[in-house]
Amino acid sequence: MSSRHTTTIAGSLLTASFSAVMILSFTAVADDQGPGSGKGGKVIDEAPAGVKPTTLLPAKISVDNSTQKTAITATVRNEGTKDSGDIRLLVVGFDGLTVKGVKGCDALADKDLPKGSNSGFVCSVGKLAAGKSKSYTVDATFDLSKTGKICLPVQTSDGKKTYWQQGPVPFGTTNPSPNAPATPLLLGTDNKPVAPGGDQLPKTGAGSDVLPLGAAGAALISAGAAGLWWAHRRPRRQQQF
Repeated sequence: MSSRHTTTIAGSLLTASFSAVMILSFTAVADDQGPGSGKGGKVIDEAPAGVKPTTLLPAKISVDNSTQKTAITATVRNEGTKDSGDIRLLVVGFDGLTVKGVKGCDALADKDLPKGSNSGFVCSVGKLAAGKSKSYTVDATFDLSKTGKICLPVQTSDGKKTYWQQGPVPFGTTNPSPNAPATPLLLGTDNKPVAPGGDQLPKTGAGSDVLPLGAAGAALISAGAAGLWWAHRRPRRQQQF
């Protein structure tokens, strides 16, 4: 076998190995959302005796830096000892996190969106037996130049009572990765925007741009307002979203 032929084979094997590593690495980032977490969850209205609805969100997600796309698994479960009765789950996005679709669920009309939110879907869960759960695949985008939050209320089927609400809870990172293919975000972490302008990634190293003080203050005010959206709706609890 000639040296040229041997070199060609070696080069092909090296390329194939590199491609396999890249594919495996991408798959791991896309699929590994960590354990589910109920962080930011709270009881709003008392559920019937023996019924205890809760929700779970992934401990971490990954946002594609070029498309801003991400996937989130939202889970509702009944930790009680009795059937939940007919319930529904809402999946609502705030600020930089926009919910684009939830498999098996319907989009909320603009007039039904909670105050301060930008998108939302309603999922008819039906009856959950004691100890059972149901998961939904949420397609979303995350503008890494902003903070981003998600909210999961669990309600009666008519929306008159909310047994449980997780959030609005933030996803974010204090260490942006603008030069990487994807940025990992952690649940319960306020996002540090990667760019002051909103539509371009910042330079790294010396001379990098920083978030202006005014924009940072506005982000904090926005975060506080989003967290109060349910409180504003409480007096009109008898109305659906």
